[in-house]
Amino acid sequence: MLLRFIIYGLFGWCGEIIWTAMREKVSGQQRDWKLRGTTYLWMFPLYGLIAPLYEPVHNALRAWPWPLRGVVYVLGFFAIEYLTGWLLKRLIGLCPWDYSRARWHVHGFIRLDYGPVWFLVGLGLERVHDLLVQLTPAIQQALIH
Repeated sequence: MLLRFIIYGLFGWCGEIIWTAMREKVSGQQRDWKLRGTTYLWMFPLYGLIAPLYEPVHNALRAWPWPLRGVVYVLGFFAIEYLTGWLLKRLIGLCPWDYSRARWHVHGFIRLDYGPVWFLVGLGLERVHDLLVQLTPAIQQALIH
């Protein structure tokens, strides 16, 4: 589980950097082609939580139709994003991602217009999860030797 926590944390960081770079380019905020993306150190453990939180949900929902699984994933991602944003604001005084300027935000912690993105991410993570479960023993073995 710890190994997959680390892998999800790293994948999350990379995905967020790509997402923010592409979003800023498409929106016109970045005029050049350097495609600078950003993330926060706080995001590593949050993405790492996919291992202990998402994986059991995925296992429990495997037999469900994909549209229902996607909706459950969206609700779960929204709940975790809201809760961690709220908690960080209480603990350190700010939420690293501030969506309060976005049109469809909830208290600045989540963006409802990101629902389709989280839907696709949730369904895509199913394959990542299954692959990582298969690869984890080989990765652990390689790290030991």
